[in-house]
Amino acid sequence: MILLDPDLDPDPALALTTAKQKAASTSTPKKNLRLPTVRTLARFLAEAQAAVRLKGEVTVLLTTDAAIRKLNRNFRGKDKSTDVLSFPAEGIGAEEIAGDLAISVPTALRQAVEQGHPLSTEIKVLILHGLLHLAGYDHEADIGQMARRERLLRARLALPQGLIERAAKPVPSVGKPAGRPQTSTRARGGKP
Repeated sequence: MILLDPDLDPDPALALTTAKQKAASTSTPKKNLRLPTVRTLARFLAEAQAAVRLKGEVTVLLTTDAAIRKLNRNFRGKDKSTDVLSFPAEGIGAEEIAGDLAISVPTALRQAVEQGHPLSTEIKVLILHGLLHLAGYDHEADIGQMARRERLLRARLALPQGLIERAAKPVPSVGKPAGRPQTSTRARGGKP
């Protein structure tokens, strides 16, 4: 199930604030920076969940940086926004509910611009990454199992480079040398 935060901007491309982001977005058509439809994302969620072999219901909340920062602070003790958080179901009923994902659309938009692909692609990368966390993978604690599984599934789902690979090598900025690499963490979370 896909849920939209009522505070979420319906046209996230308008939220690009830095000159670097605006310059990069001019090379990406505006239609590629639009929020995908709930139907499109629900279809991808079902396909990705089947590929991951994750049973149970998954809810994905598309939200704001402020809301995800609050979730990150409350559940992980980290007072900063991130791209994706995973909340695996525990206890009674966990066999019917796999868990929840929260994705910051503004952060996904910035990452999409940096990567040079559509917002919908970035959200799909984040959904897949979150699903793997719900399935029990943890790239911070394993010895590459999650990275290998994510790479295989991205190829099957026709998705570009994933979060773990981006963290391993810096992403060059538009017109500037590579900056600080992005990392992914686990309620499970995304980049710090």
